[in-house]
Amino acid sequence: MTQISQTTIAATEERSNSLSRTALAATVGTTIEWYDFQIYGLAAALIFNSQFFPNFDPLAGTLLSFATFAVGFLARPIGAIIFGHMGDRIGRKSTLIATFLLTGVATLLVGCLPNYDAIGVLAPILLVLLRLIQGIGLGGEWGGAVLVMTESEAQSRRGLLGSLPQLGSPAGLVIATSVFAATTAILGTDQFAAWGWRLPFLLSLVLVVVGAFARFSMPETQAFSKAKRTKAIAAIPLVETLRTQWRQVLLAGGLFLVTSGGFYVYVTFMVAYGSTNLGLPRELMLNGVLAFAITELLIIVPVCAFSDRIGRRPVFMAAAIFTILFAFPLFWLVNTKVTSLIMLAMAVGGIANGVLFGIMGSFGPELFKTSVRYTGASLGYQMSAALGGGLTPLIATALVKWADGNYWPAPAWLMALGLVSLAAAIAAPETRSRSLSEET
Repeated sequence: MTQISQTTIAATEERSNSLSRTALAATVGTTIEWYDFQIYGLAAALIFNSQFFPNFDPLAGTLLSFATFAVGFLARPIGAIIFGHMGDRIGRKSTLIATFLLTGVATLLVGCLPNYDAIGVLAPILLVLLRLIQGIGLGGEWGGAVLVMTESEAQSRRGLLGSLPQLGSPAGLVIATSVFAATTAILGTDQFAAWGWRLPFLLSLVLVVVGAFARFSMPETQAFSKAKRTKAIAAIPLVETLRTQWRQVLLAGGLFLVTSGGFYVYVTFMVAYGSTNLGLPRELMLNGVLAFAITELLIIVPVCAFSDRIGRRPVFMAAAIFTILFAFPLFWLVNTKVTSLIMLAMAVGGIANGVLFGIMGSFGPELFKTSVRYTGASLGYQMSAALGGGLTPLIATALVKWADGNYWPAPAWLMALGLVSLAAAIAAPETRSRSLSEET
């Protein structure tokens, strides 16, 4: 009896340690992946127009810079298909390692890229190519990161566990914004423009080494291991997804639309809008992004743990409604040009977006069956990222220009994204009680 008890305790401790290692690897990995992706967004808003498009006026250069930013998002569904296939056929762990290394190397190369003055038109061409590679890598990252957490044995805590990889987005943004702000403050405007902007990209080398080590140590998920043992593996996951679960793909895409688009209204468009249209200091807008990221980081875990008690839909719907109602007040507060009100606006936005993004760490995977979960969840998210996230800074900037500099099209766009996601949440089933290890 004592031997059985000791064996049970040892097995429980091993499962707990395994889950802890997986949580660490998933969270650290997504943080570094998002750091890589976010520094490009900040650079696109602040410096790429002068580095890679110097022959255009500032607004046109900003639009072109945002266009290269959008390219990465357009590539993300391709990454979802490629790495979704790998994840559903080969395994979650090995796929996550591949996506991580691909994105990290592309980011490092952006920091080494000569600008327009050095190599002419080849510079923006290579920038677009590296952004494409970044997007493909990140397109396969998210699905695997949330699956290694939600496909664990702790099914009653999926909301909490699925939220941990979601911390990577705001954490990566905090690090990226802090590094950019510190680099600007230490070097000054001239040196930052000359070469200092490269440092945040080059830092990726250190982060890639740390993240790769963490991911090599994590185990395969329980649900995929069971599917592999029982040969419940789709021959062509994309075909199987589109044949049997295309409705879930559309629902996931709709749910993620305000999450993706709203995020880049706050952290990319708002930086450019504040510094270009309102003439606010670049450092102030970066501090606003930092306030957004910190509140998002703080809200994700508690609200997702709460969703384990009351369900995903009510929490998501409440945050979507708030986002719709807050769209115009957000811009009213920023337009005052008062520092405290700008910080308040961005911090409140971080709370709303954090709830929406955090919930999708469990809500998204729960919509799909095991054999196509990597492909289906990734495709739904990355479609919305391509349409809502990548194009949002470009669309919002173009709409404001179309309105002769009036700001109102930007919050109207945010409201439209929120309405689509709210409709998707109303149409979606509640998934909190679903098993992720049994096919239904």
